Amino acid sequence: MGRPNVGKSTLVNRMVASQQAIVHEIAGVTRDRNYVDTEWNGKTFTIIDTGGIDFGADKTMGQQITRQAMLAIEEADVVIFVVDGPVGITAEDEMVAKILRKAENPVILAVNKIDDTTHESAIYPFYKLGLGEPRAVSAIHGLGVGDLLDVVASLLPEVKKVEDTEEIKVAIVGKPNVGKSSLLNRFLGEERVIVSEVPGTTRDAIDTVFEKDGLTYRFIDTAGLRKQPKIKEDIEYFSFIRAIRALDRADIALIVIDASEGPSAQDQKIASFAEERGCASIIVLNKWDLIESREKANRVEEALETKMRFLRYSPKLQVSAKTGRGIAKLFLSIKEVMKEYDKRVSTSSLNDLVLKIKAEGFQPSKGGRTLKISYAAQIGTRPPAFVFFVNHPQLVTPSYTRYLENKIRETYQFTGCPLNIHFRSKYR
Repeated sequence: MGRPNVGKSTLVNRMVASQQAIVHEIAGVTRDRNYVDTEWNGKTFTIIDTGGIDFGADKTMGQQITRQAMLAIEEADVVIFVVDGPVGITAEDEMVAKILRKAENPVILAVNKIDDTTHESAIYPFYKLGLGEPRAVSAIHGLGVGDLLDVVASLLPEVKKVEDTEEIKVAIVGKPNVGKSSLLNRFLGEERVIVSEVPGTTRDAIDTVFEKDGLTYRFIDTAGLRKQPKIKEDIEYFSFIRAIRALDRADIALIVIDASEGPSAQDQKIASFAEERGCASIIVLNKWDLIESREKANRVEEALETKMRFLRYSPKLQVSAKTGRGIAKLFLSIKEVMKEYDKRVSTSSLNDLVLKIKAEGFQPSKGGRTLKISYAAQIGTRPPAFVFFVNHPQLVTPSYTRYLENKIRETYQFTGCPLNIHFRSKYR
C-alpha cells in the first residue's frame, strides 16, 4: 500500500518476475487492483496490489481512507508500505504511517526508486515514520527486491494444512448480507452431528466439518466482515478477496444471491472466478421468502438468466435460510454436482461422440485448411478436462470450443461443472 505513483504496481510486477512459480493472477477487481499468487523461499503467498491511497483535496475523505487502510491491515499477514525515496516524506506518508504504527501485523517500509547504491542515503529520513528499518528497493531495476521478498517470507505465519480426507469441500460465497452465515446455521440446524470446527487456512474464516447421510462436508464460510461503517467499494473488495481464498480450497461453490435484490455485477464477478478457478457451482437464491409475487419472481429469474448465462450449466435453487425452504434440495444438489465433478467418461464412448460430431460437418477452416479431430480422451476430473487431438490446433476458434462443450454436455451433462477443453496436434 502507499500513495499513487510511488511504484507499487511496478514493485509487484518485479516481485513476481523475480520468482517464476506464479500460480494465478487476477486483474481489475476494483480500482485496477491486482491479486497475484506467487512463491518465495518455499512459501506460497498472495500479493495484493491495492489502489493508491489518495487523500485528495476533500478533507472528509480522510476518514474513509483511514477505514480502507484499516481493512487492508486486518486482511493482511504482512503489509509493505511503499514510499518514494527521491520525493521524501510527504504529509500523506505520515498519515498512513500513523495508521500502520497501530497495526498488529508486521509492516515493512520499502523506499522505492533507489536506483543505484549511491542514493541509498535517501532512505535515512524515513526512519522518522517510526516503522523500523527502511529498505531500499528499485522496482524498475530490481535492486533490493530479492532481499525484500526474503523479509516477507520470514514474516509470514506458518499455515497448518488441514488433513486431506474424503470430504466434500463447499465454499459459501457472495456479497455481504446475502445470508451466507444464516445458510450455514440452517445447515447445522438440519443435522447436528458436528464433527469439529477447525480454523481454515485464512484468517477470519472458520471451516465447519460435519456429517450427514454418511458423507462428510467441510463448509468454508466467507462471512465475517467486521462491523465497520460501510464503504461500498472497500467492503465489496474485501468480501471478494475472502471469496477467492475460499474458492481456492473448494470443490463446489455455493454462489449466494439475495433474491430480493437480484444478481449484481459483484455476484457476476464472484461467479466468474469460481468458474475460472475450476470450482463446480450452484447458484443459491436466498431470501426467496421475500418474493411476494409471481411478477417479481419472473423479474429475478430473467435477470439471473441474463447476468449468469455463463453458468447456464449450474443448478439454480430458490431457498430461504430463515424458513428452511429448499435446504433439503440444496443438499441433494451438492451430492449430485459432486458426482458430476468426479465423473469420468470412457475413451470409447467419447470417441463415439467424436464420430457424431464429424458427421455433423461443422469444422473451422482457414487458408485452405480444415480442422479435423482424430480422437479425444478425458484427462482429468475436478474439474472434468478433455483433450482433442486435431491436425491443426491453430484453427480452433472460441465458438468451436463452445460447440464441443455443448456437445459434451448434451451427452454427459456434467451438471454444475466447468469443463476444461484442450487441443493438441495429432503429430506430436
